[in-house]
Amino acid sequence: MRLRVLKQPSRTKLRAGDVFAMVPPDGMYLFGRVIFADLPRERAPMPGANLIYVYRHRASSKEPDRAMLDPEDLLLPPLFINGLPWAKGYFEIVAHWPLEPGDLRSQHCFLSASRGSYFDEKGDALRGPVEPVGDWGLHSHRTIDTAISDALRINLSPD
Repeated sequence: MRLRVLKQPSRTKLRAGDVFAMVPPDGMYLFGRVIFADLPRERAPMPGANLIYVYRHRASSKEPDRAMLDPEDLLLPPLFINGLPWAKGYFEIVAHWPLEPGDLRSQHCFLSASRGSYFDEKGDALRGPVEPVGDWGLHSHRTIDTAISDALRINLSPD
C-alpha cells in the first residue's frame, strides 16, 4: 500500500456529503467525497457500496477547501467503494457538507465489462460512454491505492 494510514480504524457510518482525506507517499493530501452511501443492490454493483469522488486538488494539510473540490476536476472517475479504506484508517472523514446541486456531476457513467455496456449511477443503461467513465464494479483500499498511484505517477507498492 502506498497510501498512509491517517488514524485509527473507523467504523463510522458514512453519509452522503462526508469529505475525507488520504495521503499518498509524497505527503500531500488528496480529498474525496461520499456522494451516495450504503447503496442498495439495484443502484450499485454490490449492496452497501458507496459512490465517491476523488478530487485532483492537493493540499499540505487535511483542511479541505470547499471551492477546490470541483466535481468537474476529478483525479479519478467516480467510483464505487466498500468501507475498508475507512475501516483500515487510510481515509479519514475531515468534514461533512450536505450535498448541493453544484457538488454533483451532471452525468455519471460506468462501464460494465461483463455486459459490455454503460450505466448511470442508478443502474440505468446509457447509449454510450460519457467521460469520465468509471467501472461498474466495487473498489477496495487496494484498487484505489493503485488507481491513485497511476494517476499521480507514483511507483506502485510491491505488495
